[in-house]
Amino acid sequence: MLAGCQAGPDFVRPRPPTVGSYVSGTTPSAFDAGSGEAAQRVVEGQEIPAAWWQLFHSPVLDRTVRQALAGNPGVDSARATLAQAQQAVLQARGADYPQVDLAATAQRQQGPASILGQQPGHSLPLYNLYTVGPIASFSPDVFGANARRVEQQASLAQYRAFELAAAQLAVSGDVVTEAVTAASLRAQIDATREIIAGDDRNLALVQRKYAAGRTARSDVLIARAQLSNDSALLPPLRQQLAAAEDALAILAGRFPAQGALPRFALSDFTLPAELPLSVPSALVRQRPDILAAEAQLHAASAAVGVASAQLYPDITLSATLASAALTPGALFGSSGTVWSVLGGVTAPLFHGGALQAQKQQAIDALRAADASYRQTVLQAFGQVADLLRALDHDARLVADEHEALDVARASLELQRAGYAAGRTDVLHLLDAQRADQQARMGYTRALAQRDLDSAQLLVAMGGGWTEDQALCAGCRDSSGKTP
Repeated sequence: MLAGCQAGPDFVRPRPPTVGSYVSGTTPSAFDAGSGEAAQRVVEGQEIPAAWWQLFHSPVLDRTVRQALAGNPGVDSARATLAQAQQAVLQARGADYPQVDLAATAQRQQGPASILGQQPGHSLPLYNLYTVGPIASFSPDVFGANARRVEQQASLAQYRAFELAAAQLAVSGDVVTEAVTAASLRAQIDATREIIAGDDRNLALVQRKYAAGRTARSDVLIARAQLSNDSALLPPLRQQLAAAEDALAILAGRFPAQGALPRFALSDFTLPAELPLSVPSALVRQRPDILAAEAQLHAASAAVGVASAQLYPDITLSATLASAALTPGALFGSSGTVWSVLGGVTAPLFHGGALQAQKQQAIDALRAADASYRQTVLQAFGQVADLLRALDHDARLVADEHEALDVARASLELQRAGYAAGRTDVLHLLDAQRADQQARMGYTRALAQRDLDSAQLLVAMGGGWTEDQALCAGCRDSSGKTP
């Protein structure tokens, strides 16, 4: 009954935001790129699958993500940190029960002769005293200090569980990002090689005209310069590709030299035709970072209760039952049993304002945690809004780049034919080739950006995590494995 009194405020979960949309105006319902490109439709309220990356319908991507989740050291570290926090909860709960210890002492003493049953003399005799027996102590949690400590540690364990879920979500998102980036770079490298092959054809064409005396040597130099400039585009692209492949290896918990990772291509990914979009009120219950901030807020609230309880008296009860004897062989005789019972109260009187400052410090920390939670929610909603707009712009960009590529290809073929017939000069040919190069690279990047932003939106939605799934992220089954 006494333990039912808990100092400090009871935690109340923050209410979900009341906004009905992520963006001002109407939430986009579809992203149509036209020109035969894939279209996307937003489905509000649809549940996001836990393995959200499977929406790209890539078995090789699915295997890579699962390998990363199983071998990533950051995820392993977060899982171990969660286990540590769970043990801290058990440690705090131990104070709710009596503490029983076994004490044994052996000491050499000098005392009055009457203790030994001897006649008083001129000197105090020396003797040995042996004691052994249990000691029990208990501190009733009258004002709920330990209950608040347990609440605080449990909230911190929840925070670690959500941190583990966030780490797993981040790893899966990073794997998809690096895989799409690597695929995009390979496509850009292939496009650059095609451009270089076109430069070779242009140079051969100019050299034939020069050999026939139909053009100046300066045209040959210009064509060679164009070939050299386009060839210089390959090393930076290859370096970026190597960096993306190394990042994939590290995410999977491997050294870059070990390799053995798949070579992704843009054709390995199918743009999700339907993008699940959680309603705004549900986002705060499925994004791990928001749930982690809420758990920290809960822990800060419990810390106020701990600091408040320090202002009240502390009660301690203890009891000792021991056997005492002058020789070890007589320890367990019935005549040497001693016992004691102690009850004590310690009440704070004057601490120089330290206890009040400690409570105010906890209150200020609670306010800071509340502000941090609200900031996390705002940033989450802003991220979703930015990605929704980005997907709309991506679709328009793909349509524009597709049209630009068609025009550039047609223009380049006309300029090549015109130059071969002597109707145009080499500068017009190179300008057409440069426009074709820019259109190819722009179209490739636009396709990849659509995949990237689609993946980022699914991550921003929480990647299919729910509160219960996040709390079970560190659960263990009977074999000690994570389900």
